[in-house]
Amino acid sequence: MKKIINKLKKLILYENKVSLTIYLVLRFLIIVCMVRELFNGNFQNALLCVLSLILFLIPAFVEKKFKIDLPTVLEVIIFIFIFSAEILGEINNFYGRFPLFDDILHTINGFLAASVGFSLVYLLNEKSESVNLSPVFISLVAFCFSMTIGVVWEFFEYGMDNIFNLDMQKDAYVYNINTVTIDPKHANNVIKIDDINNTIIYKQGGSELLKLDGYLDIGLHDTMKDLLVNFIGALIFSIFGYMYIINKEKYHLAGKFLTQKNLKE
Repeated sequence: MKKIINKLKKLILYENKVSLTIYLVLRFLIIVCMVRELFNGNFQNALLCVLSLILFLIPAFVEKKFKIDLPTVLEVIIFIFIFSAEILGEINNFYGRFPLFDDILHTINGFLAASVGFSLVYLLNEKSESVNLSPVFISLVAFCFSMTIGVVWEFFEYGMDNIFNLDMQKDAYVYNINTVTIDPKHANNVIKIDDINNTIIYKQGGSELLKLDGYLDIGLHDTMKDLLVNFIGALIFSIFGYMYIINKEKYHLAGKFLTQKNLKE
């Protein structure tokens, strides 16, 4: 009980009121959503709510563990991103209702991951007397860091789909395919099939299972699109970060996304 009271005191005295308010509101909405899913018997969605609540603790954990201060703008975007991805996207099917929703989130993810990678190297460069990295190198590391996070996430989606039979890599209809697999001569010749109207799927016994309105791509287009928009987000911040190092006063907005050393530690 004493630990709970101490935590409440820390929350009340928390300096970042904006971040705290958004944190508490979104956390309350997640709990409401979790209760609703439990009543409806959707235990998988309830687990996603629990995962979201755990993810909300990451910024505070990172600040304490690495003795850094996350800027308000970055913290707020992280909270909104987690809420949008898990609660709105997965549970409330915003991915299916709004085609651009997934693209927007992956672009933001590329931007945020680049800001984290940039901050890590930038802090090292600023505080170390023996290291003097060029702005181009710092920006390049930030970009590569973000792309690595994006690739690892796609690995995660692929693993979840194959191990737990989910569909995180959303399928898509395509109407033209180019393949060497059906080359009758097996000579690596590309066979092009255009204007696919429908595809009929049969069970192993020969009975018709399903008729599709085209050829079903199983996640490749979604994966490549996600990496492309991640690339765009990472590139945008890397450029902003480079400009910030060159002229901090003129491009001070980029500094709103950079972590700082916790001077209280």
